[in-house]
Amino acid sequence: MTKVSIGKQSGRIVSVDCDGHTGYGVEGEDIVCAALSSIVQTAVLGLMGVAGINLKLTRDDKCGRLSFKLPDNLSESMRHDADTILETMLMGIADLYEGYSDFIELEVK
Repeated sequence: MTKVSIGKQSGRIVSVDCDGHTGYGVEGEDIVCAALSSIVQTAVLGLMGVAGINLKLTRDDKCGRLSFKLPDNLSESMRHDADTILETMLMGIADLYEGYSDFIELEVK
């Protein structure tokens, strides 16, 4: 199971932690793990490449961990872009969770 923890501060997403493999299928053929990874990694690419945000990023493909935190000192424009990207990411994860809750644990705190 993959545990996804979304950290919020004042109603805005500030951190994301994904830990573990979903176990839906065998390694290399697990469509749920691939879908979840694609959603989160696309958000990371958007934050870094489009919004220009320097994330505090940790990644370990072997154990299935991806974690990042936004810096505290974002401009209002960067924060707006981050909110748009991260709320879209959360909608994608929540939609995937609806169909595959036996394989994904989602916590928003």
